[in-house]
Amino acid sequence: RAPDTSLFVPVPLKPVGDAAEEDVGAELTRPLDKGEVLKNLNKFYKRKEIQRLGAENGLDARLFHQAFINFRKYIMESSSVSADLHIILNDICCGAGKVCLLGHVDDLFPFFLRHAKQIFPMLDCMDDLRKISDLRLPPNWYPDARAIQRKIIFHAGPTNSGKTYHAIQRFLSAKSGIYCGPLKLLAHEIFQKSNDANVACDLVTGEERVYANEDARQAPHIACTIEMCSTNTPFEVAVIDEIQMIRDPARGWAWTRALLGLCAEEIHVCGEAAAIDLVTELMYTTGEEVEVRNYKRLTPLTVLDYALESLDNLRPGDCIVCFSKNDIYSVSRQIEARGLECAVIYGSLPPGTKLEQAKKFNDPDDTCKILVATDAIGMGLNLCIKRIIFNSIVKPTVNEKGEKEIDSITTSQALQIAGRAGRYGSSFKQGEVTTMHRDDLVQLKEILSEPVRPVKAAGLHPTPEQIEMFAYHLPDATLSNLIDIFVSLSQVDGLYFVCNIDDFKFLADMIQHIPLNLRSRYVFCTAPLNRKEPFVCTTLLKFARQFSRNEPLTFDWLCRHTKWPLAAPKNIKELVHLEAVHDVFDLYLWLSYRFMDMFPDAVLVRDIQKKLDDIIQVGVCNITKLIRASQSAAAPGTADVMSEDFPLSRTKRDTRAVSDRHGARSTEALSTAVEVPGERRAKNLKAYRFATRQEDLKSHGRGSLANRLLREGLLTQEMLRQLESEWQDQHRNGRYGFGSKRNDQNSSKETGKKKK
Repeated sequence: RAPDTSLFVPVPLKPVGDAAEEDVGAELTRPLDKGEVLKNLNKFYKRKEIQRLGAENGLDARLFHQAFINFRKYIMESSSVSADLHIILNDICCGAGKVCLLGHVDDLFPFFLRHAKQIFPMLDCMDDLRKISDLRLPPNWYPDARAIQRKIIFHAGPTNSGKTYHAIQRFLSAKSGIYCGPLKLLAHEIFQKSNDANVACDLVTGEERVYANEDARQAPHIACTIEMCSTNTPFEVAVIDEIQMIRDPARGWAWTRALLGLCAEEIHVCGEAAAIDLVTELMYTTGEEVEVRNYKRLTPLTVLDYALESLDNLRPGDCIVCFSKNDIYSVSRQIEARGLECAVIYGSLPPGTKLEQAKKFNDPDDTCKILVATDAIGMGLNLCIKRIIFNSIVKPTVNEKGEKEIDSITTSQALQIAGRAGRYGSSFKQGEVTTMHRDDLVQLKEILSEPVRPVKAAGLHPTPEQIEMFAYHLPDATLSNLIDIFVSLSQVDGLYFVCNIDDFKFLADMIQHIPLNLRSRYVFCTAPLNRKEPFVCTTLLKFARQFSRNEPLTFDWLCRHTKWPLAAPKNIKELVHLEAVHDVFDLYLWLSYRFMDMFPDAVLVRDIQKKLDDIIQVGVCNITKLIRASQSAAAPGTADVMSEDFPLSRTKRDTRAVSDRHGARSTEALSTAVEVPGERRAKNLKAYRFATRQEDLKSHGRGSLANRLLREGLLTQEMLRQLESEWQDQHRNGRYGFGSKRNDQNSSKETGKKKK
């Protein structure tokens, strides 16, 4: 595979200044005529034979050009060059134009190639780099697993079919076992079930270790998040849950590692039938057979023939599924305006808050009978839902290349979410599913009727050892550049793909200027955080900086940084910030298990994190009050942006339509504006609302314009603030008002032209 040479960053090679020693080449011949030298260097560059020789030595057109420019600059700006190069240049210049040439420009090639390998050291070790990045035989990475004959049992079935239950029963009956799940909530649930059944079981997540034994001896059973599973410890039984996530663009590598590397006599794999063929093929390469056990749904699930259409038609046990926080806020506010109480669950809430909201919704004696949630309910929570209502059937996703896309939910996603209705053993003996809008219902039925697309490939990720070997060969490259070159050179067969590494590279670039050894830098870059949260990213930067100075990150330091203790939130912005602080505590705990001496106060941090969880729970229980407070604080006259009359986000399945794409993106943009804390973002949101007040209520499409102009550099934050100021001045002077939409549009256009 040809490398992407655009990733090869030249190592700086400074020209030689005034030499302390005499110029030996000039003494042997004569000083160089730099004008003649330049002419002959340019002749050298243009010769086809030289370009062909360069290509044979790994210099494609891009590298050849870069190397020549650097070579020429080095010679022209150096006060002296090596004696052998000086003599060759002198012979070429003296023999130019003569019949009997003393030298030919082609004689420069060995010196040019030597220089090229100095600034592009990877040219000298390309074969070694290719061997290191060869990912075609992942089973060979796990010799302990290959040394035993494992039995693979695939429990295949839809949500609520009992597949995981049967695997867990075998786990509990074994002498030793490990459960690997995608979420902390799932690992915690199995940990709880095991110990309740008098089976000693430890809990292991990235941020937490809980031992069943008081003396902290390892129990024979472990429940862990999948990234934390050990491939060296032998077990009788291993359970790998949600195996279809092996295709996940970001986390798929963890399922591949567990499937190929766990040292267990029996591997029980649970998930969608769509992954059976891939798992069978992967196990064929290890010489292991797969036994498939199929399960059917335990309770019926009905797709209704009518949409909800109005929140007035809500019933106890209903769950409205939204795909953005903004829709969560809007829908919950409208439900409360109708005198109903609702629980709220979304991805960035702490696990404890999610469990409390689920408990509140499930409690038959609680007045809360409605749930508003994102697709976070698809895994890890046991909920008594009668009917799932899709507020929209499109959601933002990230593809294998790390690019954000807006598209219809997949059949797999739709089944995972819809399957939460009518859970076996709950008070509802059957489940129902529908949509908020009538025209979405037809599309949902189509999605649910389609077969689930088979899982085609398993994710892989470079290991720390592979990156260390790369760094040995390329000591001057940055970690981000090392990863790029690794992926560029990597070879995988058709059963695998290299996972998206954008988050890793983002953190690598962010802390590149901080002096850290490679292994520590790698660990910091694998920290699980949301890079859209500025406060969390800033904290990681401060952690790394203090770590590099060998100064421990103490409890007192963390309290000062987070301004702990914190009060209950008064508006949405404060709630979002509390969620970010919770993520910071998670980050501290995650690092404390990797650098115990430098993050010594894990116990104290866990205590205040539990207190913070309680504070966030109070905020979520009062979320509609926070929404009202946010609206009244945002700007005069803008309180109805998320009022009960605010239209619910509607997007048709055909996302090729421009209006639909813009609508979804705008919803997401507004959601991001609400989610991210900070005064600057609040001002941007305020300006955004002023500029699009009435028109945006009818078309979400214009909401994406400001964000697009900001991204493309055509609009600055200062320009946005000035537009807001001008709009306020004009409104106070009565030049136009809210009554005329045409006036609003025309004035906005005039202001935009003037600003341009």
